[in-house]
Amino acid sequence: MKIEQIYTGCLAQGAYYIESEGEAVVIDPLREIDPYVQKANRNGATIKYVFETHFHADFVSGHVDLAKETGATIVYGPTATPSFAAHIATDGEVFKIGNITITVLHTPGHTMESSCYLLKDDQGKEVGLFSGDTLFIGDVGRPDLAQKANHITQEDLAGLLYDSLRSKIMPLPDTLIVYPAHGAGSACGKNMSKETTDTLGHQKQTNYALRADMTKEEFIKEVTEGLTAPPQYFPLNVQLNKQGYESINEVLKKGTHPLGVEAFEAAANETDAIILDTRDPQTFGKGFIPNSINIGIDGNFAPWVGALIPDIKQTILIVAEEGRQEEVVTRLARVGYDYAIGFLEGGIAAWKKAGKEIDTITSITAAEVAAIQEADANINVLDVRKQSEYEAEHVKCAINASLDYINDSMQQVDKNKTYYVHCAGGYRSMIFISILKARGFNNLIDIKGGFKALKESGKFAITDYVCPNTML
Repeated sequence: MKIEQIYTGCLAQGAYYIESEGEAVVIDPLREIDPYVQKANRNGATIKYVFETHFHADFVSGHVDLAKETGATIVYGPTATPSFAAHIATDGEVFKIGNITITVLHTPGHTMESSCYLLKDDQGKEVGLFSGDTLFIGDVGRPDLAQKANHITQEDLAGLLYDSLRSKIMPLPDTLIVYPAHGAGSACGKNMSKETTDTLGHQKQTNYALRADMTKEEFIKEVTEGLTAPPQYFPLNVQLNKQGYESINEVLKKGTHPLGVEAFEAAANETDAIILDTRDPQTFGKGFIPNSINIGIDGNFAPWVGALIPDIKQTILIVAEEGRQEEVVTRLARVGYDYAIGFLEGGIAAWKKAGKEIDTITSITAAEVAAIQEADANINVLDVRKQSEYEAEHVKCAINASLDYINDSMQQVDKNKTYYVHCAGGYRSMIFISILKARGFNNLIDIKGGFKALKESGKFAITDYVCPNTML
């Protein structure tokens, strides 16, 4: 028996490949299916099932393409209603793969169809639980994502989750290995650990939601407190996962179409496409196409695209580092953004060589900000981190203008004033400034290195640290 976790850090997502005696299953696959198909081919195995723990909100699954490519059967738990061919399992149904078995445990709460998959070895011993978004390491799935679709409150869902955990999961052996669908950084929970697996016994000891003496009322209160609004693209990804989607090969073909400078400029002027520049933030700031938005490919790219571009059908023109165009289109497609229409051939160098207009964003060091503040104590500093980060610790003179809620945050910005903008390390501040600059805000200056650099400089008054866990 082989169990492999295929973890994608930028989405904090775990897919799983399990193989026994020439048969294999994939659980919660990403949209690009080649790694799973190639793995099975190398091992001489046949992918028999694609198990889905629920209709994912934060990414588009590869279930449809993988089933078409391999002939595998897509399996969902009870109550699921996909628009494509799938096996809707009953609670407790057993699937045989080689000489191992996988049992369906229906665990509603995160969503109504949410299910976990219990793996037993060739001796019938329970060895692994693929818990989807029902149970994370250090947390449980948020119960507010499915309420609109089911005309049910988040408190009702939280109550169902409490029952699912205590009737289906907590009675299982402590030695069981928990394999969740997400880790720290995912928006599907609020307190997830950086660890991507753990024993169930350790989770019973350390996970706040699994306390043995916890009442249902206490559980509902703790699980629903401190939830921030989910990204706007979540319901749209659920829809794609329910109804199906265009093959990723077609999406890649369209998105990686090279456009010369004149064709790129014409497309920008004649369509409603967003110009998405995916280069390093500091490189972007030194020269970019006017009105383009920077979301760097080497950060939390896909989640920020999803958070800041509300329409997954938005047409997109790409500016990327040479050789990374396909990576950009793939990572857009993972969260359902299938309408990239091409990239700038030759990159920004070709744009400059053609004599086209270039815009810039000024970045200065923490020391330079300190010198400016010495001359004018009333400078305007914008902290674009999450509210929880800001409340934990911030520069005393800074105003919180979170990137997560940029349309509200921009209401705090006066176009006629100069602002010095920072996040934690410099990634989000450049996104923030680029978006506002495209909307006519021209007096925003980026602080290199973000809050970390400001604090380490020792030149700014910082609030006393408050542990984020005390603010839930």
